[in-house]
Order: sequence, then structure tokens, then C-alpha cells
Amino acid sequence: MDTKKLRQKILDLAIRGKLVPQDPNDEPASVLLERIKEEKERLIKEGKIRKSKRMASSDMPHYENVPFEVPESWMWTTIEEICSKIGSGSTPRGSNYSANGIPFFRSQNVYNDRLVYDDIKYISEEVHQKMKGTEVLANDLLLNITGGSLGRCAVVPADFNCGNVSQHVCIIRSVLVEPEYFHALVLSSYFAKSMRITGSGREGLPKYNLEQMGFPLPPLTEQQRIVAEIEHWFALIDQIEQGKADLQTIIKQTKSKILDLAIHGKLVPQDPNDEPAIELLKRINPGFTPCDNGHYPKGWQYVFLGDIFNHNTGKALNSSNKEGIMKSYLTTSNVYWNEFDFTVIKQMPYRKSELNKCTVTKGDLLVCEGGDIGRSAIWNFDYDICIQNHIHRLRAKGDLCVTFYYYVLVYLKENNLIGGKGIGLLGLSSNALHKINVPLPPLIEQQRIVQKIEELFSSLDDIQKSLEV
Repeated sequence: MDTKKLRQKILDLAIRGKLVPQDPNDEPASVLLERIKEEKERLIKEGKIRKSKRMASSDMPHYENVPFEVPESWMWTTIEEICSKIGSGSTPRGSNYSANGIPFFRSQNVYNDRLVYDDIKYISEEVHQKMKGTEVLANDLLLNITGGSLGRCAVVPADFNCGNVSQHVCIIRSVLVEPEYFHALVLSSYFAKSMRITGSGREGLPKYNLEQMGFPLPPLTEQQRIVAEIEHWFALIDQIEQGKADLQTIIKQTKSKILDLAIHGKLVPQDPNDEPAIELLKRINPGFTPCDNGHYPKGWQYVFLGDIFNHNTGKALNSSNKEGIMKSYLTTSNVYWNEFDFTVIKQMPYRKSELNKCTVTKGDLLVCEGGDIGRSAIWNFDYDICIQNHIHRLRAKGDLCVTFYYYVLVYLKENNLIGGKGIGLLGLSSNALHKINVPLPPLIEQQRIVQKIEELFSSLDDIQKSLEV
């Protein structure tokens, strides 16, 4: 379920009069619009707001070509007609901020669901009085009108005291219109499509364009019913999203537990008929001295990664070195968890003497030395490629299920058992890689473990995909 689209659908129904039924006993929006006009005229006479130059002396605005049809009891008007204030602030001269005082809202403080105070600035009461014309009051809408967050909008809480805004935030103060209904309109796809944005660099929504945007006005009591219905549906969607998030967390934890069981010999049963790992180890590394297998099952061995894999890094990039054959090579930016990104593949010259060390063939396990240290992938392609020096190439010394060791590295990484050392940029040295302790199960059991991991992971991935639909 795409909950984001579902929210948009609810908002779109709401502003078209299709979310709640109309009540013939409601005061029509035409009467509400007259009362809004009277209230604005009273505020003008009292000197609390200024008369707009475009404010008509008598007739209400009339629309011939409306954006969409609305119920008979509704009215099309403009944002200007229903507001007593529309305007943005300014930055205090010399960025004259205070350690505390009056909250000063910038675009990074305005989100669709709330005002964020994590990076709030403050201005003194004195500075605030000089900027009194852009004072923020309870139930105002704050709308970001420039930059990447353009269109983001929040309702100022009813218990808010006072604040001020920068030039990137517009105050919208409606008259006899439910702020939450207005907010729903701003968050709708209609509003996003209707914004006439200007500017080629930092885009902006001019005040005039905002004022002239069409506003579908329902009766006041219907606005209240719409807001209640939106809140009802959004609460249900919140529960769905939380349930999805919880399930995604459970899936991640389950995968971690599967890997934990796998590398400790508890995912599949041991088979006494399997050739013990010590026999496999004698063939892979005849010089290995057996030791206690620790907490692993009987028939397993406890080894260093370097005991069972040959490993080395690739060639360092050197612009002055132009000798050799041009070859494509992988960097850490191409290697992800068991997948490769071939968007950008570079080339550099390799001497014949370097090719054996730097060439990756099918079945090699690649491990990132830097960046996301330990990130790994198996090269399963039928063609060879070279590597740069920030990638370790691990090549099995004998018969091993390389995929099992990929999952071992995933487990070690998730449990912070692979790390880097160094000053500044951290890296996983060849020596540190060599000394990573890993289990060595019998070869047949390695294969059974991988088969079971992939069977369980496939089921979990199917659940994950269903959550993302």
C-alpha cells in the first residue's frame, strides 16, 4: 500500500467536497464569504490590517473557468479574499540573533506536520518590535516560498505565544476559515500544481501569485467535518505506516538472527556423514596447525580468514604511470553488498606483471578496504575485471562455498566485528583482514547453510516487497 498516495487522495477528495457529505442546514459559503469581507473591513477600520489595493469595494470574485467543480453550497474565491495577512519576513540586520528570546522561523523550521525547533534562531524583543509587521500568531499558516523546501507548510499551534519569520517563510492568516482545512488545501496536489513559481536559480512563489490562487471554500461547519475526517483517516494511515516500519524492523532483526544461527552451526542440523572440516583444511592449507574449535559444533574448525583465502589489493591510481594495457577496474564506489554498480567504470594501464594480482575472476570475493569498510560482493560474471588498491580480492585456496563467507562478512559487519584503523581515513589493512576469525564447517554443510539462508531470506524479501507496493 502506497500510504503517501493514499494521503494525497484523501486531501484531493477533501478539497473537492467528496470526503464528507454536505448538510443542507449548513450556512452556505456565499454567506461565509460575506462575513469574511465584513470582518476584514472591520479590521481595516480599526487599523489592524491594511486595505489591499486590489480589494474590491463591493462584488465578490466571480469564476467562469474554475479549476474543478465543487458542491453547490461551496464557493470559489481567492486566497487573498479570505486572508487578513499574506507576507514574508526578513533577516535581522547583521543576522542579529540572540541566545534566547522570540523564536525566529526559517525554512528549515517549517515542515508539513509541525514546526521544528532543532535549529531555531532567536531574536530579542527589541528586534522583534522592529519587525512587528511579520509577527507570527497562533493558528497562522507558515509556508516556505523559496528553495528546495518550497511548498512545505505548517499550522502554528493554538497555544503558541509569538514569533517571527525570515524572508523565505510566508505568513498566511485566514479569516473565519479553519486553519487545518487551509493546511489540507496547501498540502493537496491541486495547490502544488497551481503554484506559479518564478526564478531560474533559487525558485520562489511571488506574493501576488499566491494571493490570486483559487480557493475552494466550503461552509464553515463542513470545513470542521472535513478536518475531523482527514484526522481520522490520517490516524489510521499512521498506524499502517508504523506497522510497516515495525515489520521492516522485525525483518531486519530476523535476517540478523538467521545469520547468527548460521555461522554458529544452529541453522541446519549437522550430518555425521559429512567429511570433517579438518580434512578439508588439510587440503586447503596443509601447514595449518589445528586448535580448539571454540564454541562451534563438532566437525567444524576455527580459522583465520587468511588461512583459507589468498588475498591482496589492486593497483593504486597513479596519473604519472602510463605504461601497460588499458583495463577497466573497480573501485569501492562500484562494490555494494553482493551487487555492483557499473554506472561509472574507469580505466587505467596495467603492466603484465600486475595483471595476475589485480584481476578478478568469477567466484572471487571482493571486500572494501575503505569507505563502508568490509562491504562485500562476489564477482559472478563470466568475464574478468581489474581492481584498484582500495579493494581486497579474496580467492579461495581450495574447495569452499564462497557465498557462505560472504554471509559471514555480512554478519561480522552488522555486529561491528569488522572495523578500520588509521588517522583520518580509516581502512581495513591486509593484515587485519587476514586475522579475522571465521568458522570452517564441512563443505557440504556450508552449502546446506547457504541454501537455507537464501530460502529464508527470499521469503522475508517477498514480505518486504509487499510492504513497499
